[in-house]
Amino acid sequence: MDASHADQVLAIYQAGIDEGDATFETTAPSWEAFDAAKLGAHRFVALDERGGVLGWVAVSPVSDRCAYAGVVEHSVYVDPHARGRGVASALLKALVDSTEAAGIWTIQSGVFPENTASLALHQRVGFRILGTRERIGRHHGRWRDVVLVERRSPVVS
Repeated sequence: MDASHADQVLAIYQAGIDEGDATFETTAPSWEAFDAAKLGAHRFVALDERGGVLGWVAVSPVSDRCAYAGVVEHSVYVDPHARGRGVASALLKALVDSTEAAGIWTIQSGVFPENTASLALHQRVGFRILGTRERIGRHHGRWRDVVLVERRSPVVS
């Protein structure tokens, strides 16, 4: 993923935001803010045959403390018209491969419990559910729970 994908990446992000069950965010950030927040070595796009972005995955560090150097938080979004075609699975596989090669031992995220497709996807690709943070934040005027998911690398110790 690079700046040439920015408009499409942010449009897919905004589509996920607009659906209401992907994130607490209410609007996609600028490309500059997005780019600064994500680790460059661990962000990918899936492209169609014309070079259009079908989906993306990216990570951010969870902390600047050295003890957490091997822990990242990820996001994965797929264009609504490209869902159900294995795009998210392929993106998560690429992410796992790149993070393990870099010595990252944990990929984590929070998913709204209503986002059953995302929870099922994560479990299919080796994430486990750790638990639920109840009423952790307000979203469009109502309290929302977040299900914590993580994937621990079996090869990075």
